[in-house]
Amino acid sequence: MRPIRALVALMGAMLAGLPALAQPVTSPRPDSVAVTIYRAPDADPDREFDANWLEGYALVTERRTITIPRGRATIRFEGVAGRILPESAIVTGLPDGVREKNLDADLLSPRSLYDRSLGRPVMIRRTWDEKSVEEPAIIRSGAGGAAILETRAGFVALNCGPEDDAIVYDAVPAGLSARPTLSIETEAPAERTVTVTLSYLAWGFEWKADYVATMRPDGKTADLFAWVTLANGDVTSFENAETAVVAGNVNREDNNSDTSEPADGALEMHCFALGAGDTLNDLPQMLPAPAPMAGYSEGEEIIVTGSRMRAPVQVQQEDLGDLKLYRVPHRTTVAPNGMKQVALLDRQSVPVDVIYKVEIQNDGEDGVYLYLRAQNRRDKGLGLPLPAGKVAVFEPLGESRALIGEGSIADKAVGEEVEIRIAQSWQVNVMVDEIESGDDWTSHLLTVTNANPFPVRFEAELTTYDGWTRARTSARLKRKNGKDIWAVEVPANGKAELRYRLTEARPED
Repeated sequence: MRPIRALVALMGAMLAGLPALAQPVTSPRPDSVAVTIYRAPDADPDREFDANWLEGYALVTERRTITIPRGRATIRFEGVAGRILPESAIVTGLPDGVREKNLDADLLSPRSLYDRSLGRPVMIRRTWDEKSVEEPAIIRSGAGGAAILETRAGFVALNCGPEDDAIVYDAVPAGLSARPTLSIETEAPAERTVTVTLSYLAWGFEWKADYVATMRPDGKTADLFAWVTLANGDVTSFENAETAVVAGNVNREDNNSDTSEPADGALEMHCFALGAGDTLNDLPQMLPAPAPMAGYSEGEEIIVTGSRMRAPVQVQQEDLGDLKLYRVPHRTTVAPNGMKQVALLDRQSVPVDVIYKVEIQNDGEDGVYLYLRAQNRRDKGLGLPLPAGKVAVFEPLGESRALIGEGSIADKAVGEEVEIRIAQSWQVNVMVDEIESGDDWTSHLLTVTNANPFPVRFEAELTTYDGWTRARTSARLKRKNGKDIWAVEVPANGKAELRYRLTEARPED
């Protein structure tokens, strides 16, 4: 008995010298969450969302209450964004710090389920002429090409015949998680309950502003309303979240959202093209491909919802360095693979100028366009930062209203002029004629005609190129944004004229 006791004691001492296994602790959901969405870099203000590939990103901040056991522990934060950038994750509030952090990104999806079942028994369900037959099989290929399975009769390829094939799994392989999870390792001298803050960046989000301007009957004022549309292309739902969006260009040196793999976890298989004499039994077993980050589920649609409130609740604007932050005043749910709209602003009777404009380059002209112009000042009905977005302009038509054009605006700060190109004009037209010329000069007549039964404000932007200069204008021009402007009021059913000379610069001797 003594040798046995000695051996047991020796084994106990050896085991005592081994490092203690980390104890698992799971935080299933945050106590509270805040989501701040940033637009895609260099986003066009009149762009439409590509619902399958949102290029903006979000800063997510979660607060969670966890109990840390004594010794080493693995803390699992379930329910983080599926497209989290794990290198950006910061955990604060842990009294003893963090040993390491890991992203458990192998999410449950059709692709990962197939990949992780390589070499495992499954069932093949074949449906042909509304009849289903099942037979056991073993998966012998990865998800990068054809689905090759081994049956009692040999190797078969799925969905390469007239029948519809499906794979039936008896269980979910270990290690696959139905929810995105970030884990950290801790080591504490004693058990304690703490509230920690987890902050991280995640891609696959987007937001935009959309404006609706309705002209008043006086033709000099307009009612302006705007929506902010929030888009979440992630699999995670952020319930009852504090939500905000940021306007302006944020510098990012690296974009980790660039990936050649699909981000939806979908499983797409292809049939092999067999050569003469080849059989499926001649095909080599393929290695499994890595499962991609989960995103949209196959066949899932984006659903646009609006806030169901009696009166629209407007976002509140705040300064964020040189950027502008718009905060939703009430908590809202940013649903997975969905969009939501909240009101941005609602201003009545904003003074606007209706301008007809044309660009003249040397002796050529573009079409005349109708513009709306407003001053982003408080005494002019606005006076708040306006994020870039599309603008739809309506005009009263009896008891209803009619769309007269669509345009867009860039980000506008307080005090800036807001100008929206609405539509091409059919009532105001321009013609430029050459009326006289010399060796190195030409004289031109610019004529603008107004077929409206009311006077209109007209502006021509005059630019020169290829060594020509403009001189001897019949009316005084003003300078604006580096361009010469001829501004004139054209009478109802009348016209206005401008004469000017273009002189070609002589080459130096």
